Amino acid sequence: MTDDERLPQPAAPEIDLVTVLHALGDPVRMRLLTSYADGAEHSCDPRHLGLEHLHKSTVSHHMRVLREAGVTTTRVAGRNRFVSLRRADLDARFPGLLDALLTATRPAAPAATA
Repeated sequence: MTDDERLPQPAAPEIDLVTVLHALGDPVRMRLLTSYADGAEHSCDPRHLGLEHLHKSTVSHHMRVLREAGVTTTRVAGRNRFVSLRRADLDARFPGLLDALLTATRPAAPAATA
């Protein structure tokens, strides 16, 4: 593999809703989704993702599941890997899905007292 290549991932039209939902059915992967939602590329280092309590191989597994489901893309630059959310592809395939999931992961607002 040469610099700046992408790891294998499904083409946009091949992204399957059931596979995406299955991939996002894990709390760690939902945490990764919220991290990637800022639109930036992220290092694969668990410390940069707030997952320092997990072993690096566990985080790598979760990243692979998201990539193979079509949720993320991984760019290879030398020995480094950079992950980003495939927001445009997911929004085109499943309009409103990401926004609904990200809204659902936000903490609930405190209830108003009377």
